[in-house]
Amino acid sequence: MVPQQVYAGLVSMVMMLPAPALAGSSQPRGFVYLRDIDPTIMQDIRYAGSHNLVGRPIKGYLAAECILSVPAANALAAVQRKLAGAKLSLIVWDCYRPKRAVDDFLAWSRDRTRAEMKAEFYPRTDKAMLFALGYFAKPSAHSSGSAVDLGIVPRDVSAATPPDASQPLRACTAPKAERFEDGTIDFGTGYDCLDVLANTSNALVGKAARDNRQMLRSYMREAGFRSYAREWWHFQLANEPFLDGFDFEVSARPSSNDGPKR
Repeated sequence: MVPQQVYAGLVSMVMMLPAPALAGSSQPRGFVYLRDIDPTIMQDIRYAGSHNLVGRPIKGYLAAECILSVPAANALAAVQRKLAGAKLSLIVWDCYRPKRAVDDFLAWSRDRTRAEMKAEFYPRTDKAMLFALGYFAKPSAHSSGSAVDLGIVPRDVSAATPPDASQPLRACTAPKAERFEDGTIDFGTGYDCLDVLANTSNALVGKAARDNRQMLRSYMREAGFRSYAREWWHFQLANEPFLDGFDFEVSARPSSNDGPKR
């Protein structure tokens, strides 16, 4: 028999290896659709649509679905159960991110001719500096499948508010009542607000927003995630199973008869 300590070490080593792709599928083993783990978590996958800092779907996002490593998805489900007692719910904006999406962001950041969404998402920041300032990274932690962008909404919010294309863009740095209504409790800025005001510890957002950021960070840290100082919404599983990034597309969730890929 293999001693328990040795067995645990072997399991840990295996979990750190890149996951082989399933036959006939582009999604590797070890990944799962979040809906299959907890369908009560709200999803508003911004990069699959046009309401994001680029203003169009990002390469690699064929569907508005949150895909995560199994441990990360299970950890979010644990947070959701705790929030339910306070009549709150998680809302996720981005989960696994293909490498090709990171390349898309990099190419966009270098294109000075495209700044359609600047007024909302980076009103005070030079887009050419987004990677240098740490708002994007290459490689991205999201590509390993255990990083997530999220917030908290009241439990009775059932769906994200769609943007109104007929209305002018509103700065993500504006007070909550004046910026895009995303349904969340007040976190001081909107999601993907690439501004110093989005720094988790920024005191200028006011007490209510600071308290909400701290609450989110506490729940996530209890579930095994670490936070990111520049973005109050970004968290990464501390003991992530995969170290290398992936480049499979975010595709539509298969029918329930197919079952989740674990």
